[in-house]
Amino acid sequence: MPPPGLLTALYAIFISLGAVVLWLPISHHGGVGFDDALFTSVSAVTVTGLIVVDTGSAFTIFGQVVLALLIQLGGLGLMAFAVLLLSALGLPVGMPSRMVLREEVNQTSISGLGPLVRLIFSVAIVVEAAGAVVLAFDLVPREGWAMGIWHAIFHSVSAFNNAGFSTFPDSLMGYAGDVSVNVAITLMFIISGLGFVVISELLRKREWSPLSLHSKLMLSGTAVLIAGSWLLFGLLEWTNPATLGGFGSVHERVLASWFQAVTPRTAGFNTIDTTAMRDSTALMTIGLMVVGGGPASTAGGIKVTTAIVLLLGVVAFFRRRRQLTAFGRSLGTDEVLKVLALVTVSAILMFGVLFALTITNDIDFLPLVFEVASAFGTVGLSMGATLELDGWGRAVIMVLMFAGRVGPLALGFFLATRAVPRVKYPAGEIYLG
Repeated sequence: MPPPGLLTALYAIFISLGAVVLWLPISHHGGVGFDDALFTSVSAVTVTGLIVVDTGSAFTIFGQVVLALLIQLGGLGLMAFAVLLLSALGLPVGMPSRMVLREEVNQTSISGLGPLVRLIFSVAIVVEAAGAVVLAFDLVPREGWAMGIWHAIFHSVSAFNNAGFSTFPDSLMGYAGDVSVNVAITLMFIISGLGFVVISELLRKREWSPLSLHSKLMLSGTAVLIAGSWLLFGLLEWTNPATLGGFGSVHERVLASWFQAVTPRTAGFNTIDTTAMRDSTALMTIGLMVVGGGPASTAGGIKVTTAIVLLLGVVAFFRRRRQLTAFGRSLGTDEVLKVLALVTVSAILMFGVLFALTITNDIDFLPLVFEVASAFGTVGLSMGATLELDGWGRAVIMVLMFAGRVGPLALGFFLATRAVPRVKYPAGEIYLG
């Protein structure tokens, strides 16, 4: 079985096991059917965050622990966990396992995978532990010692893995004005969303000049997206009484704008009522969810670097240039073709799912589009459409969440495989535009 097929099978098996465990009576308080458990398991392993039952009230502490483990394994990578376990036990990691791991962490070579895996888990442990400590200072006084510490740990794991699951029924709306909670949560999913390759370079080089082109594109692209969406969200929702307009102070509005501007980068938490956003804000959020975070990260979407290369290709076309350049480096046509393939496949997939959902579900169009973008980007933000879907609709969304997590890995394998043409044909001419 080729690495993408093996990786897909591994995720499918793990999702099935997670669904069975969440379905057990010990995992919930009753009323959670197997279809609910399966949907929750898919959403957790793909670190999406869309839900059909309330996490805090429907699942027991045991069930919530299982959910946190599913999120952690799915976010950091199932194969990465397997390789780390084998290494800890002193067992050799064979070439097939290394090839699958290479696809999962989006690398072009099998060399250096061991140090990268160790870095992934080291960063995860340090950031999640620090995040849990910061959150505990706010949650323990409100929830008590035991539940406060557990809520802090769960939200830290969920935030770092860009999952968006919350044990509170209104996500983080109750903490919209809390500076420490907002900053801690957003920093965790921004750090993990940059990608572990970028984090590794930042830790080793610590200066801008020696960074690779990939890291420079990711850092600059992330900064532009965050700053632009923060400003736009504030302008679009400032006078909306159902969202930012409902806050009494300016700093609360600015803080809520910040959170909602960065959470579509596949984090999935919300501090305002998402269903009350204006149509223009919802469309902006859909765009941010489709773009997502960085390669080799816990985030989903088509990735920031893909969007940047696509824009660079458009600029090069209008400037009549055959080569793309950025930060003193050039990009070949291969990168442009890969980007076109990824964006086209993603657009076809989302359009097909949206079309399938409109056949059997009588739901307003914008919330349905919002839900499709959220599922594909493994974000978890919702305008309420998921809860209204029928059985067919839930199945389609589950497939989309799975494809949004595993699909880019499988597609990357085929894009990286070169095929030598056996026959060369004479050039032809077609008219475009």
